[in-house]
Amino acid sequence: MIGENNSGINVSSDPGLQERRKHPRYPFTATIEMVEPLSHTRIQGRTNDLSRGGCYVDATSSFPAGSVVNVHITKETRSFEARAEVAYSIDGMGMGVKFSDADPEQVLILEKWLAELKGEMLPEPTVAQPSDASFVQQQRPCNEEYFVLNELVMELMRQGVLSNIKCEAMLQKLNRNGRAKAIQAMPESRLTGLMPF
Repeated sequence: MIGENNSGINVSSDPGLQERRKHPRYPFTATIEMVEPLSHTRIQGRTNDLSRGGCYVDATSSFPAGSVVNVHITKETRSFEARAEVAYSIDGMGMGVKFSDADPEQVLILEKWLAELKGEMLPEPTVAQPSDASFVQQQRPCNEEYFVLNELVMELMRQGVLSNIKCEAMLQKLNRNGRAKAIQAMPESRLTGLMPF
């Protein structure tokens, strides 16, 4: 696992066996591409969960347990790359992978995602807002509403009331609506040159 010297986590599908993972897992949906470096075989799928030690990948094809692969996980505008080992594989369903090596800047991305999932920090905004200071001052009440609603949606996900997918959809809609309200409130002279959304 990243940043650790021990080499393994034994994972079993037997519910009678004790959980041996060293890091908590969080629901996390993102696209993932895995490449086996010797054969250049590529498998694409979606993550189901994420931890500091690895993730579970939903995919119709899978690499055999013990395979070393390069992973590339993408969520919105951020991506994470690391070397990983397939811990276990279930034909037609997916596989569990454990991260073994990543550059420090990649580990930082992983840590930010995990902090967001734990509720320790808010997700980075997915819709860029105009950077003009006068615009920001004019829109302060709208921004406050956005932040409160954003925090509420995130808290509902953390409490298990909303799924990760539903939370993501609501946040994207909130970002679109927040931007629409902000643009509606702009003076007509400020609207020229803005891209449609």
